[in-house]
Amino acid sequence: MLITQRRDRTMSLPFIDLKAQYNSLKDQIDARIQTVLNHGQYIMGPEVEECEKALQNFLGCQYAITCASGTDAALMSMMALNIGPGDEVITTAFSFIATIETIVLVGATPVMVDIDPATFNMDVHQIESAITEKTKAIVPVSLYGQPADMDEINSIAAKHRLHVIEDAAQSFGAPYKSKRSGNLSEIGITSFFPAKPLGCYGDGGAIFTNNSDWAEKLKRIRNHGQSQRYHHPLVGLNGRLDTLQCAILLPKIERYPWEIEQRQRIAKNYSEAFSQMELAIPFVRADRESVWAQYTLRVPRREQFQKRMNELGIPTAVHYPSTMADQPAYQKISRVHDISEARKASQQVVSLPIYPDMSPQIQDKIIESVRQSL
Repeated sequence: MLITQRRDRTMSLPFIDLKAQYNSLKDQIDARIQTVLNHGQYIMGPEVEECEKALQNFLGCQYAITCASGTDAALMSMMALNIGPGDEVITTAFSFIATIETIVLVGATPVMVDIDPATFNMDVHQIESAITEKTKAIVPVSLYGQPADMDEINSIAAKHRLHVIEDAAQSFGAPYKSKRSGNLSEIGITSFFPAKPLGCYGDGGAIFTNNSDWAEKLKRIRNHGQSQRYHHPLVGLNGRLDTLQCAILLPKIERYPWEIEQRQRIAKNYSEAFSQMELAIPFVRADRESVWAQYTLRVPRREQFQKRMNELGIPTAVHYPSTMADQPAYQKISRVHDISEARKASQQVVSLPIYPDMSPQIQDKIIESVRQSL
């Protein structure tokens, strides 16, 4: 769930400027789209395989399976791992609702634990106390662009013979020690929703693994469980990513390393400015980097802060205004541990505009507006 201050006539700045990004890649994207229009293979055309190979090369994994959305990526991964009724899946309480929605859709029970207040990621110290004989998997979400504590999570999972699905929708490609987010566990998933660090111009997603058996199974699940035309050995779904979106992603993948550098530069400028204002700035652990899907502050009087920012022409957003455990549809079908830090964060977090093409002048305006709004 995302709460964004609506733009009115006084507002001139976008929260994310996708138009500027498109303008910088217009010739490449337009040419790629025209190629698809010319060959007419709109479903599973050659650009799909080309896109998957580009994603594999970027992450350093053996298999990338594109799909129709980040939600489908999570759902398909759990289907491939045979997670279903009677199973429990441990995850964070502080994320977008799709994190537990997909667990419920396969018939399993979400088990939510608290967050580390410094990083907003899953508190690894709570995981083992949440494990029961029914636990089948752990789904860490790398929130706001910073990878979760994946080494510790993988170690716990190995000890208890559990699967790990890394949700890298907000952290795709972020360096973590010698690897990149998305390739830090048995299975990694991402979303190509337009506002994500690497996004297409519609819905889209991908799954990453180094396991050939799972990769083959995921490809079948993506296409109605089909192994060959009209032969369906698995229950599947229509989870294909269309060729046009892959054509759009290909130039964006080439530009993505530069975009990560720009997001990091802008985040550094924010942090240097806000540290002088005694603000609680985002914390990134020394052994990893963030790709800054969001630049998120903690502000005790958030509503007043957002109102003043809105008056100054600066949009803000809240990711997320409540925990997943407090959503009505899931209160009776989830198991929840102490999530006091997640609930506290949900009342304080507020995100500022950040995107690779942001000019220094725009960032200066945002920084000054924050100063005034405090």
